[in-house]
Amino acid sequence: MHAYRSHTCADLTAADVGKTVRLSGWVNRVRDHGGILFIDLRDHYGITQVLCDPDSAAFADVEKLRSEYCIRIDGEVKARDASLVNPKLPTGEIEVFIREVEVLGAAKELPLMVFGDQEYPEETRLKYRYLDLRREAMQSNMKLRSDVVASMRRRMWDKGFREYQTPIITASSPEGARDFLVPSRLHPGKFYALPQAPQQFKQLIMVSGYDKYFQIAPCFRDEDPRADRSPTDFYQLDLEMSFVTQQDVFDTIQPVIGGVFEEFGGGRKVDQTWEQISYKDAALWYGTDKPDLRNPIKMQVVSDHFRDSGFAIFAKLLEQDGTEIRAIPAPTGGSRKFCDRMNAFAQKEGLPGMGYIFWRDQGEGMEAAGPLAKNIGPERTEAIRQQLGLGLGDAAFFLGGKPKAFEAVAGRARTVIGDELGLTDKDRFAFAWIVDFPIYEQDAETGKIDFEHNPFSMPQGGMEALSGDPLAVRGYQYDLACNGYELVSGAIRNHKPEIMFKAFEIAGYGEDEVRKRFGGMVNAFQYGAPPHGGCAAGIDRIVMLLADASNIREVIMFPMNQRAEDLMMGAPSEPMNEQLRELRLRVVPPES
Repeated sequence: MHAYRSHTCADLTAADVGKTVRLSGWVNRVRDHGGILFIDLRDHYGITQVLCDPDSAAFADVEKLRSEYCIRIDGEVKARDASLVNPKLPTGEIEVFIREVEVLGAAKELPLMVFGDQEYPEETRLKYRYLDLRREAMQSNMKLRSDVVASMRRRMWDKGFREYQTPIITASSPEGARDFLVPSRLHPGKFYALPQAPQQFKQLIMVSGYDKYFQIAPCFRDEDPRADRSPTDFYQLDLEMSFVTQQDVFDTIQPVIGGVFEEFGGGRKVDQTWEQISYKDAALWYGTDKPDLRNPIKMQVVSDHFRDSGFAIFAKLLEQDGTEIRAIPAPTGGSRKFCDRMNAFAQKEGLPGMGYIFWRDQGEGMEAAGPLAKNIGPERTEAIRQQLGLGLGDAAFFLGGKPKAFEAVAGRARTVIGDELGLTDKDRFAFAWIVDFPIYEQDAETGKIDFEHNPFSMPQGGMEALSGDPLAVRGYQYDLACNGYELVSGAIRNHKPEIMFKAFEIAGYGEDEVRKRFGGMVNAFQYGAPPHGGCAAGIDRIVMLLADASNIREVIMFPMNQRAEDLMMGAPSEPMNEQLRELRLRVVPPES
């Protein structure tokens, strides 16, 4: 017999009754039933109930076992009494009577319990991550993550892609976040960087004539953490293709991502039609470029109904250039109680409040109620109701100003309204491509033009587009949104040096600066670069959605905490003096 096990803790069935078996695993819990000791023995695959009575020679040793001891047992498989069968377990028809037990690894008193659903502070969970990972939910999440990655790989190979690896140590390249720098021992005073993404390398692979590339790529960004973003490193499904249009990229990645959600979504509906929404419309309708389309609410501009109206706040606001009033429809939200709750939400967001109108039955027909209705009068109120398609028992909320100043709050309000009124379909994955991103933005104070999004995107219209108003230039850039999260980002690349130099010149970067920052790629583009494009899908975020988790750390094996600290391994740590001397570095203490 094998030194540790003849079967896993998920293998044994009624067909094995009478066999002598060997199992190894962890003591999930111990139960004393009238002197008979029952142990739920757990391994990676499942749980088997094992037991021992005082007549067994092993009883004295079994009495000493505690939760999370790692043990090996030899015993005889017996059938459970019909009334004691556990249909929830694959091994629920049998139990193993212990003949011999060996402790493979004793366990001290536990800082957190593995068995059960107790909640523990994140600090405790991350410090003792190896115990936290033993818990059933975490085992499930990590297996899901592994299965998702394997499925992605298979799907990409099936589409004719090959996987190539790109460097982990490279040159610093500004891509929207801070680099992690690595000092060079051989070149004192110079630094490598960990790649924020394989962006330049995958484009160079296309220049090198490899038609289809993909990689499960580690990326490193020194970012401020969020619930849906790691502060240090993350993984993405990275791909690039030559001789493709934007639609070709969509047609390639949609069945991969959609297929993964169908395979691992637990029966939840996966939208088959993926809308293409312009960045401008997404901001207008949803207040965000990663809309949650499970929520049917679409915001609308209603400025004309408030212009020169009796509601002085909005009327005066609209006299300023670049301002507008937007309405957030709230079907079934027509009660003063709900409107007051949303007004309180706006105040928590830092606004003085949020105007509203709701339509109620006063016995003689429908009446518009609320402060705005009284100020603008029945004719304007009725025009708003008809534009928004609302009726009895519905409401609408209003925000005004320069769109960039209030869009984000309006988007959050839309989410809260959809959730509170039960309008958002929680049993669904809803996808949308966000397209036509602006390449440039203008600083409101200085008037300076700079890149708003990816500077390497091909401008729609090419060189000709760059000769007009920079703020009107749109790029072949796209994101894929799902349930309020950005899952994929990509672009058709600007592969022509002359267009690239012009694009950077508009943002104030001369040719010399471009060559200095991106010399490898610019030089390569001078030797017959093909048109190419691609995208990258965030694996951590995809698994987070599939696992129905609210925090990305629930689907990462060994994550950092929100302060970018590894509480288990003690990172970041202070270097030894010998290391600093070898690298010719000196640490400047932080200012007090």
